[in-house]
Amino acid sequence: MDNSLIHSILVPLDGSSLAEAVLPAAARLARKSGGTVKLFHVIERDAPERVHGQTHLTRSDEAEKYLASVSSSEKFQGVPVTTHVHETGVRDVSQSISDHSEELSADLIVMCTHGSSGLRNLFVGSIAQQVISLSSTPVMLVNPSMRKSGRIFNFENFLIPLDGDPDHEHALRFASGLASVCKAKIRLLVAVPRFGTMSGELTVVNRYLPGTTSRLMDMLVPEAKEYLTGVRSKLGNSGLNVSAGISRSNPSTAIMKTAKSAKSDLIVLATHGKSGAKPFWEGSVTPQVIRAAKVPVLMVPVRE
Repeated sequence: MDNSLIHSILVPLDGSSLAEAVLPAAARLARKSGGTVKLFHVIERDAPERVHGQTHLTRSDEAEKYLASVSSSEKFQGVPVTTHVHETGVRDVSQSISDHSEELSADLIVMCTHGSSGLRNLFVGSIAQQVISLSSTPVMLVNPSMRKSGRIFNFENFLIPLDGDPDHEHALRFASGLASVCKAKIRLLVAVPRFGTMSGELTVVNRYLPGTTSRLMDMLVPEAKEYLTGVRSKLGNSGLNVSAGISRSNPSTAIMKTAKSAKSDLIVLATHGKSGAKPFWEGSVTPQVIRAAKVPVLMVPVRE
């Protein structure tokens, strides 16, 4: 795998300092991959005057001036940067971002996780959520709180949770390619909950058939170990530094605990995008992880 995995990183900006929280991460990835950062702003039709407490960019000339200023900032020193303003006003910003990711041949979209409802509810109904549902391009989400913490984005330790679903192998392929470019270590994880640690729909079965559920989960452990051994061996043969483990906690808890203990600086998750947008965001593992994550989360779409 060479440094051509990521030619182009699309960064949508709305003019707010919150959205700019993604810039250090985008710049770091561009340096590691040799790619170009494309700063993008879409003019929103009938847009509010202010966004996240700051003046909203509603004119193309002011948007172009703003993007030019961002592109010349010190954080992009040595990084190729281009800018693009979609001048025709649109009502659906998320659709425009998705469309432009294809039009501008983006290999990755990097977005802040703030939404229209502000920090009280970062994800449900947010533009980032909608872009993930619409786009066939992987999306990296960066929580704006990372900017305040002064986090340095090294991208040296990737956590890749797996569940044995063959469809999710696409996310594994993209993540392993990115790990090769970044010279990052990979930690594979499979969560097999114990009795009493299950969440979601499994809690119903757990409640009424506790003995059966417990035995079933225990039986899955050897199968999970065999699966991880195969995946680890395959990735290791390609020259990657790979470790693997099984957690007996519920998936979201397992992911967050492992990310902390392994000092992961990127979590990679697969999503079925539009075909699974509703269950993907309602009561699933993914929004729990994104809300709790102290590191960027890379969403790789699985397309039928």
